[in-house]
Amino acid sequence: MTVLLEAAGLKRHFGGLWATNGVDLQVTAGEIHALIGPNGAGKTTLIHLISGALLPDAGTLHFAGSDITQCNTHDRVALGITRSYQITQIFPRLTLLENVRLAVQSRRRDWGSSLRFWRPASVDRQMIEEAEDWLARVGLAAAVSQLAGDVSHGERRALELAMALATRPRLLLLDEPMAGMGPEESEHMTRLIASLRGTQTVLLVEHDMDIVFRLADQISVLVAGRIITSGTPAAVRENHEVRRAYLGDEQS
Repeated sequence: MTVLLEAAGLKRHFGGLWATNGVDLQVTAGEIHALIGPNGAGKTTLIHLISGALLPDAGTLHFAGSDITQCNTHDRVALGITRSYQITQIFPRLTLLENVRLAVQSRRRDWGSSLRFWRPASVDRQMIEEAEDWLARVGLAAAVSQLAGDVSHGERRALELAMALATRPRLLLLDEPMAGMGPEESEHMTRLIASLRGTQTVLLVEHDMDIVFRLADQISVLVAGRIITSGTPAAVRENHEVRRAYLGDEQS
C-alpha cells in the first residue's frame, strides 16, 4: 500500500490555544479514511492545514512523496488535493451542467492551446459529455438543465461532489458532507462516497458515527489536537481510550 498523505508533528496555535498539537497522520492511496473527534478537537484546523488554507507553526506535510508544508492552496490543488463543500464554488444562476463543465474546463491543461482558444467552451462536445457523465455518476442525470440555485440542498451537495470529482483529484477532502441533510439525502450521499472506494482517496470528517463506521477503511481519532489512535473501524470501536474519550463509554 502506498502512503499518499503523511503529516508528522503538525502544530498550529491560535494565541495560547494549540488547535493541533503534534498531529501524526498517514492516508493510504485508494482508501476512505475518516477523521473523528469531539467538538473542538482540531478536525477543521487539520483539514485547513492539509488543504493549504492554513500553514502550520511546526511539523511537516508530505503528499505523494513531495514536501508541501509551505505550499499554498493553489499549488496543492494543482498537485491534486481538492476540498469539497468549502472551496468548491457553485454558480446558482448556471445550470448543473454548466457548473460541472466549468470544473472540467479548470482541469483541462490543453484548454486555450491551438484553435481551442477561439472556440467557446459551450461547443466543446468532449467537455459537455464528461460533465454529463459526472452528473450521472452522482444521480443528477435528469437535472442537468436545472439552475443550481433551484435544486434541493441534497442535490446541491451532490453537484458539489460532481464538481470536485471532475477536477480528478488524487486526494478528496470531505468536511461533513452530510451536514443539513435529511435521512434520505444522507443515505444517497453515503452510497455515493462508498462508490469511490478503491478508485479515489478520501479523507472524511463526519459526526455521524453510523456513517463513519459504514464508510471508513481506516479511522483516526483526534482528541485535544492529537491523534490518539488510527486503525480499522473494528479496532477503533474496541479501543478503550477512544471509548472513554470520545464515544462516551467508561467501561473497561
